[in-house]
Amino acid sequence: MTDTQTSPDTSAEKDAPPAVELPWADVQAEHHKMLRLAPLQTDRNTGGRPLRFVEFGYAERNSKERSLMRMAIKLPNQRVRKEQNHLDVWVDHASKRVSFGPDSGLQIEPLNRGIGRFMAAQGINWAKKRWPGYTVDGMDLNNKDALNEDTRLRRDHFLRVHGFDVAYADAQHLKGSIKAVQVGDLLGDWNNEKLQIVEILEAAQMLQQAEQNLAEQEVKLKKQEEKVSKFKREDAGLRFTITCLVAFAVFQAGLLIWIATHR
Repeated sequence: MTDTQTSPDTSAEKDAPPAVELPWADVQAEHHKMLRLAPLQTDRNTGGRPLRFVEFGYAERNSKERSLMRMAIKLPNQRVRKEQNHLDVWVDHASKRVSFGPDSGLQIEPLNRGIGRFMAAQGINWAKKRWPGYTVDGMDLNNKDALNEDTRLRRDHFLRVHGFDVAYADAQHLKGSIKAVQVGDLLGDWNNEKLQIVEILEAAQMLQQAEQNLAEQEVKLKKQEEKVSKFKREDAGLRFTITCLVAFAVFQAGLLIWIATHR
């Protein structure tokens, strides 16, 4: 789930076994759910966080050798890079190991909305129900995430709340790693205040309520328009009356002046 950065020498590359070609490369999301991203205060690093709805999709595959849960987040009217909003959970039944992909790490857009924790929780809970005795291997953490203190703290918090043990080999917190852990010891929780699953019936009720609110607002707006029209008519009547009074007053003044000058 995190970036890894290694620099093996040429001889190590030659001695390394060939990479295992994983199956199900073309698998796409088959099941879909709506997620509600709650409106939150503007964050100084990630900007505004308005109310938003996104689509969570996933697919599962199983064989004697491996299992896979593939997850993706789609944003309405917004395109993201191929490596973003994508998480795979791979299970190797021969070695009884679970791993997370892609190798580039979990990259989320938009940030700081609870999506990363939600996706990780879905994968963890899926694996915990089936293979709690399997192991997630330890790994080195990417150094570039430690260059910015806020980014490092956010990454470490993300890992720790899911049950991973983050350790550092230096006082500068640059050489970080996570220890191996059993799948059953991981935690599949996410922040429900930031993100909620919206079921179909609930979504329909939300649309119905929104339509009712819109109809009520239209009625109120019509009443306000009628009041404005009434005030405009009354204002026009008052203006006409005032104009007549002014004209009459001017006529009277002129008449008085004429009478006074022609005596």
